[in-house]
Amino acid sequence: MSALYKKQVIPKKQFDEADSQYRATEAAMKSAQAQEEAMTRKIMTIKEEILQARAQVDLAGTGKTEAEVRLQTAKALEAKTKGAEAALEQARLNLDYTEIKAPAGGFITQKSAEVGNMIKAGQPLLAVVPLHNVWVVANYKETQLAGVKVGQKVLLEVDGRPGMALNGKVDSIMAGTGSAFSLFPPENATGNYVKLVQRVPVKIIFDPGPDQVTALRVGMSVVPTILIGSKN
Repeated sequence: MSALYKKQVIPKKQFDEADSQYRATEAAMKSAQAQEEAMTRKIMTIKEEILQARAQVDLAGTGKTEAEVRLQTAKALEAKTKGAEAALEQARLNLDYTEIKAPAGGFITQKSAEVGNMIKAGQPLLAVVPLHNVWVVANYKETQLAGVKVGQKVLLEVDGRPGMALNGKVDSIMAGTGSAFSLFPPENATGNYVKLVQRVPVKIIFDPGPDQVTALRVGMSVVPTILIGSKN
């Protein structure tokens, strides 16, 4: 009616009658809702009185004292309290599930998630690179490892940082060549007798302290020089 009256399709008298009827119906609805709430409270009061009356009858029939009844009531309340505490702990656990925490701190890269995106279990969202703990994997030829031992000092030059010289040491030597641990390792038993020089990964860690290490990035090219004569 309001839309029709604005377009001057119906007269004002017809609109006023419809508006009055609407207001009267709305008032009647609110009155009915108030009566419903009052009746609900009255029913709850009656139910509580019935429960109290039954408790008194049970007390008289069993011969329990008032102290025993209070103790029983306290135990029931204690059980309800434990149930509420368990529900609260479950709610806190569910709240923790709404946050995804990284296992380590670092720099974010390969970020594919944006605010408002729907994600699924197992979907990669981003990568975290902990640049505070970096190392170098040098792929030396097997013919170069005759005198290499764990703990020997290493000098490292970074191609992306001219003039930067870093110190480190040999942390470990892989227990096999790179090709042996590749996805499809070669099977020389098939008749391939060509001798190829293999490369063995050597892990080199940096000495603690240099601030230049924070300037390194994953995938950079490094020229390491192992000091064979050095000691641990």
